[in-house]
Amino acid sequence: MDARIRVMPGIAEIVQRVPYSRVREIAEMAFKMDGVLKLYFGESTEPTPAFIKQAAVKALDDGFTFYTANAGLFSLRQAIADHYLRIHQVALDPAREIVVTASGVQALNTTVRCVLDPGDEVLVLSPSWPNAGTMAAMSDAKVIEVAQPLVGDHFEIDWDALEAAVTPRTKLLVYTSPSNPTGWVATDEDQNRLLEFIRRHDLWLLADEVYDRLWFQGPLGEAAPSILKKATRDDAVMVVQSFSKAYCMTGWRLGYAIARADAAKKLGQLNEYTVSNAAGFTQKACETALAQGEPFVHEFLAKLRANRDFCVDAMRSMPRLTVPRPDGAFYLFPRVEGLEDSFEFCKRLLEEKRVGIAPGMAFGKGGEGSLRVCYASDRSVLEPAMERLSDFLGAY
Repeated sequence: MDARIRVMPGIAEIVQRVPYSRVREIAEMAFKMDGVLKLYFGESTEPTPAFIKQAAVKALDDGFTFYTANAGLFSLRQAIADHYLRIHQVALDPAREIVVTASGVQALNTTVRCVLDPGDEVLVLSPSWPNAGTMAAMSDAKVIEVAQPLVGDHFEIDWDALEAAVTPRTKLLVYTSPSNPTGWVATDEDQNRLLEFIRRHDLWLLADEVYDRLWFQGPLGEAAPSILKKATRDDAVMVVQSFSKAYCMTGWRLGYAIARADAAKKLGQLNEYTVSNAAGFTQKACETALAQGEPFVHEFLAKLRANRDFCVDAMRSMPRLTVPRPDGAFYLFPRVEGLEDSFEFCKRLLEEKRVGIAPGMAFGKGGEGSLRVCYASDRSVLEPAMERLSDFLGAY
């Protein structure tokens, strides 16, 4: 063998196993087209409110352009604690239980990595946003999806399947409420049983509550119930949050995690090795969002509820669709009779009708055969999108 022949180093095997997002794949195709009605991403067409943008400008002028503590500005952590006491009636210690992150995604990544060792197993209620499972796999953990069946008009937890999935290697249970993509919201009974489950099996529980303000069952503006209201401060519970959804701040990349004090301490330390800290001026803008944002949130919720009802009514008149009415978030997750390849369906819909929606297969076990439709867009987008989808289904 010629000694001059070099074998170039390759990409890490664990990274090679990371799948490409099928939602992003649809989006990348749509970016190259004109006139696409975009309902694939989880964001509104509503811009960030002016009072939040003005707060960011003021923070820049005030000099919030330097490093902050790894866990974030204490003033923001205090504002988050005040918010939870007001909205959820949950008392939090801003110094020991709250860690600010550069997005909800980063909060999810850091919390997952905080509790998993290679070879551990993770239970994920599914269909679900795929990031948590992928992040667990990047920690060399095994992900086991436990499908939530559709019973009548609502998704439910299959408790027998959940029990059957536990092994001696199980370390973490992940769920999202309100759910992306189904709009399912955990009931009081669900939360009690989830806590009993993790206590009995000595597991961590990670609750993604990013959509908690987008809830339609209670009075307008009331938040979906948080697991923290039932958990003790000693429970192995972590909650991931974000400013992206309720305040229309998807591009700002600011989130936070709430955790038991020992875990929160480590989460703050882990921030040093991922982002150091979230941007200071963004943190100050989020303080203003919490302090002044309720009128906007109420107005936004009213618009979302009207959009949800419009899209549910429109889609229930279309052939071959079963359309559950979601209790939270801003997605519909209709099932298409006989559909076996939701990605191909969405690709053809995009190419032929210029409507971009997310394939159900992107959301794991139980997602195939369904579609995720984000209804947070303006009616000028939703109305023609529903017409084009109806035409496409009629000819599909």
